[in-house]
Amino acid sequence: MESGDRYGVAGYGSGGDGTVPPPPSHAPSVGPPPPGASLRAAAAALLNLTGLGLGYALLGRWGRAAVCWAATAVLLWVALPADPDGVPAGVLVGYLLVLVLAAVDGGRIARRSAVGGAWRPGLAVGLGVVLLAVPAGGAVVYGSARDEAREQMLLERLEAGDERVATASGQPFEAAKSEYGKALDVYRALGEDHPGSRAAKLVPDRLKAYYDAVSAPYAKKRHCEAVAPLTYLRTLPDSVDKKVLGELAAWPDTPLAESLYACGVSRLGGAGSSSGSSGGGDGGAELGQLLRTFPESASARRVAPAIDERIKDQVSALKGAEPCTATEALRGLGATASRLPDDSVKKLRADADEGVVDGVYACGVDQFEDGKFGAARTTLTDFARTYKSDGRVRQARNIATAAEIADDRPAAGKRLPPSKRPGGARMELVISNDAPNTVEVLYTGPVTGTVTLRACAGCERYSASEGPRRACKAGGRNYPKARLQLPAGEYHFLYKHGTGATARVDSYSSGTRVQPGYTYTSCTYVIERSPFDLDLPLLPDPIQPVVSPWGAGSSR
Repeated sequence: MESGDRYGVAGYGSGGDGTVPPPPSHAPSVGPPPPGASLRAAAAALLNLTGLGLGYALLGRWGRAAVCWAATAVLLWVALPADPDGVPAGVLVGYLLVLVLAAVDGGRIARRSAVGGAWRPGLAVGLGVVLLAVPAGGAVVYGSARDEAREQMLLERLEAGDERVATASGQPFEAAKSEYGKALDVYRALGEDHPGSRAAKLVPDRLKAYYDAVSAPYAKKRHCEAVAPLTYLRTLPDSVDKKVLGELAAWPDTPLAESLYACGVSRLGGAGSSSGSSGGGDGGAELGQLLRTFPESASARRVAPAIDERIKDQVSALKGAEPCTATEALRGLGATASRLPDDSVKKLRADADEGVVDGVYACGVDQFEDGKFGAARTTLTDFARTYKSDGRVRQARNIATAAEIADDRPAAGKRLPPSKRPGGARMELVISNDAPNTVEVLYTGPVTGTVTLRACAGCERYSASEGPRRACKAGGRNYPKARLQLPAGEYHFLYKHGTGATARVDSYSSGTRVQPGYTYTSCTYVIERSPFDLDLPLLPDPIQPVVSPWGAGSSR
């Protein structure tokens, strides 16, 4: 013992045999503390602060020591294995409170008690200081383990993001967009919220793979399919820190411009599904987006030449086997050019419109030659009505007339009407109307045309047997007439009953050959159907060139 202890023992005296009695196990409850109390109190407090309850153990307070051991055991049970989030704050605060209370309580007890045994307070203080390194070191080790656990957690998040990208890459972009967005959220959180982590250092490589996966259609030259994903990638700098994206932030611009151009051009005129085109359209949407978004790009400068070249190609195609298709393509090209936000492109509308004029005419002629007489009539009638100053209007009307006749009498469509009137002698054909309604007569052959005969006042319908005998033969009646001067040749006629006729009056077609040196007459009239609504055949008209080579009638 130290001198202070020896001094305290001497105060008790000695026995008759000269021996020194042992000191009491506890300090008296009253009076000043024993000598060395402060040093003992410090030792007990320090030893209790280690969390091992050693201060209580040296004081012989085993119940209190057990409380310290239990608190430490609870802490270890909660803290191990190390969790990325560490020990819950409530548990940690509670444990520290237990240690502080144990230190204060241990110091108080040691200060008032004389500790038995041969231990030295100074050495105990030193041991307490040394043992404090145990919880401190444990805290450091635990912090390291917690950091590693956090790193592993972040790496797992990174792997989960990678799996989402892998899953999304096998689907169309619109279906996979949600998965791509969730993967991006992972990469963004790692890069922005945990910049120093190992996972964050891997994010740039993962983003490169992410961009490659999203833009895969562009790499495969499926340009129309690539527009949507590239547009999406171009918007990412609005939501992701550019420091995280790095060079990828500006990368989509050039591929998107190229895809907009290639897709738009592939759809010009409503044609084509090349370059990965998966939908319709005339290319105007893509080319318009290109010119508005990247007006100074190399791709934007190629738009006007591309449309000009496509217009010239379709104009050349008007002379081919599908002039109707080429005409529709020219219409589409003109409409597209007029909508684009570039004056040099808008001017190309005039070239396309000029080609459309030629195309409509060529289309009508082609339809006639293919036997599509109804379509040819509609096309060429519209041509004559729309382009009145065009030099082909007269011929367009002639072909439309021949097509209408041929629709009822196919023989009239064997060849196109001549574009020039033939020379030579002309024979007169006089057509009389013995019908109580107006009649339009269409004819085609060496010449083509139409005449209209007004209704015959006082004329009536005939029976099937009376028509050939009585039509146009009433004495003193002034039948409406039309006189045609026709070159020799084969002719086809269509008689169309108009005002005054009912829906049950049929049009009637016929044909004959006009020969030089004759005058011809024709009479049109209406015959009644049978009471049983049977169509009665007309007897063949006698061909008498000197008087009349044929007659014409309609049934009712």
